[in-house]
Amino acid sequence: MFLKIKSYLVESYYEIKKVNWPTKNETAKLTIIVIGFSLAVAVFLGVLDILFSYGLESLVL
Repeated sequence: MFLKIKSYLVESYYEIKKVNWPTKNETAKLTIIVIGFSLAVAVFLGVLDILFSYGLESLVL
């Protein structure tokens, strides 16, 4: 059992070394893109919510 755990940890270590990690610059750019996209979706959904709320209030009253 301990050999299997050791083998797993060693293989995991070598796989982690193969990973192509992004640079600081790439990470910053991608983070800004994700935040911008998230804000755009939030604004879009907020506008839809306001429009649907107004439309439902108009139908009810």
